[in-house]
Amino acid sequence: MSVRFTIPTALCALLLGLMATAQAGFLGQYEVTFLCTMGVYMILAASLNLVNGYMGEFSCGHAGFMAVGAYVSSIVGVFLFVPDQVFGQPWLPMSMAPLAFPIILATGFASAALVGLLVAIPSFKTRGDYLAIITLAAGYIVKSALENIEAVGGPRGFMGMKKVVLGMEEMFPMSWMLLWVFGGVVFTVWVLRRFVYSTYGKGVTAIHQDEVAAEIMSVNTNKMKLVAFMLSSGLAGLAGGLYAYLIGFVNPASFTILRSTECLVMVYLGGMGSLTGSILAAGIFTILLEFLKPLEQLKWVAIPMLLIVLMQFRSEGIMGNRELSDVFPKLKRFYRFK
Repeated sequence: MSVRFTIPTALCALLLGLMATAQAGFLGQYEVTFLCTMGVYMILAASLNLVNGYMGEFSCGHAGFMAVGAYVSSIVGVFLFVPDQVFGQPWLPMSMAPLAFPIILATGFASAALVGLLVAIPSFKTRGDYLAIITLAAGYIVKSALENIEAVGGPRGFMGMKKVVLGMEEMFPMSWMLLWVFGGVVFTVWVLRRFVYSTYGKGVTAIHQDEVAAEIMSVNTNKMKLVAFMLSSGLAGLAGGLYAYLIGFVNPASFTILRSTECLVMVYLGGMGSLTGSILAAGIFTILLEFLKPLEQLKWVAIPMLLIVLMQFRSEGIMGNRELSDVFPKLKRFYRFK
């Protein structure tokens, strides 16, 4: 009997190891929060790489899709399980939270994908700088809309979703957010790998190479863009939902152009068109943020500077468009065990 060894299976093994380590008490709250933050960044980087890397477009409004997922997931969770002044009494008992939590995240995924659909339609006839302007405008539209909706706190923000996580931990003492976040990472990597190597994925890479030639070869480029944008946006919404429940509070100021800049730095740091590079860059970037914390606001100068330096000296990123097995061919022998 043969067992296929891939990135998703490796991440599953890593997840089991992290859960066992946390359950044994070797990971404190700080370490768990740090790892969860890293996982959220992994999802963000991988999702944006689908559009900016594999499809060759330039999107810089990823924070807007993340905000949609964060707010929708938070509202659904509070509506179902937490008594609130706006939404009233909860509809479901807290005991059902572990079962309903994947559905809560799915609502954030679906809502962000729907917004991605609205952004994808104007992108049919635009490329490059024009697409960047459209996605940037979409991000500001989402942020401005959230600031003017008093039901979700307006500019003050929205909170209450942390009670859902605390409720799950009271019923079953374990690191639930570590489970959900790295479960989301495994799901993201699995979905993107399946998509990139599917017929749709070949169409997306064909658009990257030459959109006109792809159309001549009967590739429905509009449909490919639509699917890629929706999947990328939905995964950003998934990351937003996980971020909201990890922090326990969201406000529009959390999803500015600086958040989109972080996503861009990770994509270009890891390498456009490399899933391995996105995962690796997200880990490096999270560690870098910890080292830059003493700089406080100056870190927002250092992070864009990192992107400038990267473009000057290694524009292809750490991995380029290669995967780990392309850099180390001997690893391919471990892809199948007898």
